[in-house]
Amino acid sequence: MGNSLKAIVAFVPFNKCQKYLLEDLEEMPVDKMVDLSGRQLRRLPLHICSFRELVKLYLSDNNLNYLPPELEQLQNLQILALDFNNFKALPLVVCTLKQLCILYLGNNKLCSLPLELRLLQNLKTLWIESNCLQCLPEVVCELSLLRILHAGSNALRTLPPQLQCLQELRTIWLSGNLLSEFPPVLLDMPFLEVIDVDRNSIRFFPSLAHLPGLKLVIYDHNPCRNAPKVAKGVRRVGRWSEETPEPRKRSGAVIDITLDEKPLLPPAAKAEPE
Repeated sequence: MGNSLKAIVAFVPFNKCQKYLLEDLEEMPVDKMVDLSGRQLRRLPLHICSFRELVKLYLSDNNLNYLPPELEQLQNLQILALDFNNFKALPLVVCTLKQLCILYLGNNKLCSLPLELRLLQNLKTLWIESNCLQCLPEVVCELSLLRILHAGSNALRTLPPQLQCLQELRTIWLSGNLLSEFPPVLLDMPFLEVIDVDRNSIRFFPSLAHLPGLKLVIYDHNPCRNAPKVAKGVRRVGRWSEETPEPRKRSGAVIDITLDEKPLLPPAAKAEPE
């Protein structure tokens, strides 16, 4: 079905039109996954909320700005993708889904996150990139099992000191923000494995050699005067990363990350919960 036709049908609330958009999705799928990405949906069909054993729900790339309270019925949901929509605020019903392990909220219009997010104590992966966040919501620091945080392409200038409470955090992506200095709190997080501060405004990097868990630091596209010092075996991506006598221009080639635990792929890859 062409996107233009879907867009026209999406405006029509009649049941037959919604059925056309959903391509006869009437029963709970055997694999307990529903992928409604790119359907031009403006509202979530209520009968999806009756699939109580559903584990994965992908709603990426639609026109959603609201979720019905009936979503609370999906108490077995582990993966929820809401990226590339029109949410200006996270619907509170999402915070009732206490089995969530992976939550994609990127590419929306979020300026904050609700305090109720702290209820998602099983959350291990949170993607909030490409929103309107001017500071990292402190409620994120209460997600004790969080392992991967993607907060790139916002307007962050600093990170809260409470972030060091996330002792399970292994990967933090902060590229494309407004950081003018390397966030001091990251220096007190020895368990971090991947730090990405690409495309910020950092002019000086402190030594990271004391971080025993570090495997990769990406610091390219900063107006820095030095490369961060790292322990032996830690990979750096940025100017002077090979410690040559003179600064070298980098080609911007694709980074080949070879770690024991690779970062999760976007929702299109149908990531599995850890």
